[in-house]
Amino acid sequence: MKMSLQDIVHNAKVVQERIVATCEQVGRDPASVLLVAVSKTKPVSDIMALYEAGFRHFGENYYQELTEKVGQLPSDINWDFIGHLQSSKASKLVKDVPNLYSVHTVDSEKLAGKLNNAVGALDDAKHGRKLNVMIQVVTSEEDTKSGVTPAEAVELARYVLTQCAHLQLTGLMTIGAPGDLSCFDRLVACQELVAEQCGVPREALQLSMGMSGDFEQAVQKGSHLVRVGSTIFG
Repeated sequence: MKMSLQDIVHNAKVVQERIVATCEQVGRDPASVLLVAVSKTKPVSDIMALYEAGFRHFGENYYQELTEKVGQLPSDINWDFIGHLQSSKASKLVKDVPNLYSVHTVDSEKLAGKLNNAVGALDDAKHGRKLNVMIQVVTSEEDTKSGVTPAEAVELARYVLTQCAHLQLTGLMTIGAPGDLSCFDRLVACQELVAEQCGVPREALQLSMGMSGDFEQAVQKGSHLVRVGSTIFG
């Protein structure tokens, strides 16, 4: 059964309240955690209902679906691309989504380079505009997950920091195995490793981890961005 727009807005507000409550339990500033409403496969009307309720960050998994939605929705939405991105689509994504806020799923130097070149080709680059990117790290034993190992994350982070002038490395992302909270611990450990090896402050590397079933536990472990879809949209 399709959820009503009122229910969708209510659900999103409840998720936000749960994030705030969890932050207060562990002594974190609620403002340090961003809710990304995962709107893949959802109609524009659902997204617009949340937009009118004050939500601005939405996550999409598929390039084609995102580009179709962009022109139908307000230009001040911040789009977070959270799906696997083929390097061949990098330039089109950057060009066709002018309000692309972040790509959470950078998993190779090739993809990072393509994104960097695409941003560099925009007029915005002349004004210092950079695209936020996160490195996707594999923290489980699942073969189906994209991403790099923690050791490879160090090298990829170093590449982005030194070779990609038009990208802003904002942190690390993982899709943990369902029910395995140790995946969050592994991403925290990877954050410490990358910070130490690349000479950047640990607090400069945000963590994107936690989804509908475990976002509260992710916040307890230190997540800065939680990607919640089904709990909001049904």
